[in-house]
Amino acid sequence: MGRRRASQLLAGYRQFLVGRPTPSSHEQSISGSYWKLNTWRPCCMFRVSVGTPQASNYLNLGKTYAIKQRSFGSAATDIRRNPAFSKLNADDISYFRTILGERNVVEDEDRLSAANVDWMRKYQGSSKLLLLPKSSQEVSKILHHCNSRKLAVVPQGGNTGLVGGSVPVHDEVIINLALMDKIVSLDKINGILVCEGGCILENLSSFLENEGFIMPLDLGAKGSCQIGGNISTNAGGLRFVRYGSLHGTILGLEVVLANGTILDMLGTLRKDNTGYDLKHLFIGSEGSLGIVTKVSILTPPKLMSMNLAFLACKDFTSCQKLLLEAKRALGGVLSAFEFMDRHSMDLVLSHLDGVRSPLPSSLYNFYILVETTGSDETYDKTKLEAFLLRSMEEGLILDGVVAQDINQSSSFWRIREGISEASVKVGAVYKYDLSLPVDQFYGIVEEMRNRLGEAAKVVGYGHLGDGNLHLNIMTTRYDSDILAQIEPYVYEWTSKHKGSISAEHGLGLMKANKIHYSKSPETVQLMADIKKLLDPNLILNPYKKILDLFAICN
Repeated sequence: MGRRRASQLLAGYRQFLVGRPTPSSHEQSISGSYWKLNTWRPCCMFRVSVGTPQASNYLNLGKTYAIKQRSFGSAATDIRRNPAFSKLNADDISYFRTILGERNVVEDEDRLSAANVDWMRKYQGSSKLLLLPKSSQEVSKILHHCNSRKLAVVPQGGNTGLVGGSVPVHDEVIINLALMDKIVSLDKINGILVCEGGCILENLSSFLENEGFIMPLDLGAKGSCQIGGNISTNAGGLRFVRYGSLHGTILGLEVVLANGTILDMLGTLRKDNTGYDLKHLFIGSEGSLGIVTKVSILTPPKLMSMNLAFLACKDFTSCQKLLLEAKRALGGVLSAFEFMDRHSMDLVLSHLDGVRSPLPSSLYNFYILVETTGSDETYDKTKLEAFLLRSMEEGLILDGVVAQDINQSSSFWRIREGISEASVKVGAVYKYDLSLPVDQFYGIVEEMRNRLGEAAKVVGYGHLGDGNLHLNIMTTRYDSDILAQIEPYVYEWTSKHKGSISAEHGLGLMKANKIHYSKSPETVQLMADIKKLLDPNLILNPYKKILDLFAICN
């Protein structure tokens, strides 16, 4: 592409007409108030507004839980209930009422039905009890009792997970932290936030933005997910390329162990090299080692300049080169580098109302979203322009458009965040969350297309900036023959190419018996030893993470 053509595309940031956004939620932007396009969030029944009592939402839990489609992953496994666990009885329920009161010990069938099933309606337990503690001390008393009685429990946050990690397998007692939603403190000099584990991610983001900071984590499910659950799954999200994983931004935790011990690691220091840094054990442990009740997290300042470009590339090699060029040219202002293939775009345009292509003149093979955030609008814009101009001259970009305002930015993100929503409208969808070297990132997508042919539609999208691929395979209905062609091939291919079978969703129940594809036997044994030390009765989130944990520990 010549300089003249590239300059024409960039001149004035090519105007792109988008429909008027739906005035569904009034939010604050860096430039003031605006009406933001609706963005899809899975499991929205837990969504709350700042200042609204969580309890009133939970009363309607059963009524608002409505999922129309099903998603599928690993083959169904017949998991036998651990005979070492006790059965819940009337005395247990009476004891919990003395701690929590009548209102927060839930036996209502509608609300239990909602809490027993994941948002995709793939996994369903048979718990008879939902507990809603309001403090760490109440969580401690609950776990102390459950441990002494050998009652299995499942910690639950917003229940937005995709691998069945937050719902019971059998009759485990559900402990949901929705009522533990207090912001404890904010250090406005250093940007250190301390809050309870049940805080909704979007509520934290809104609070921080009003104070001049942002959360280092941003997810499509932010209106429903809880920060404690984010930590337990080590959620990645859209800002990973800029701010890294939660292992780097979490400064401290308060965790309640299986025996009720409250482990106070709630430090707010940037540096503390005294002994083992135990908080990292609980980040990504999926509630199997303890329940996160308080969090200390380092939050970056809210930057006043944001630019978002929606770009088209001819092939995946161009996408790879564009990523390298973006890192070199944009450096510290690069905040997101999102990838989706032509099939992902076609899926969204076909199944989501009101979504239009930012590049309507043609359907390209690959699309990239590049976001920059900084403190100097003129400097950042000039830097982005130079990057785009050079990339177009080198033929890495075929076409592109830069958002002119927050409404256009929202419409661009709507496409990327709407892929999951669109996929479940096809019928059955098999979802895989893989971490791969960038040079192998798209290989498994092409392999699965060749392997499945016309039997399934395969789409690939994700966080190219950190090597996280979301592989979705869609068919009109669930088919065990199709699943047999997918698994274990997907896991074997990922392992062969030195990848991970779980980039950010965790293992949960879906991949608990697949851990050996990413971890050595010695590593798994050490994990089991740690689990046995912290939870000797194995009551915390059983049957997850490592499926044969009971056998390993005994």
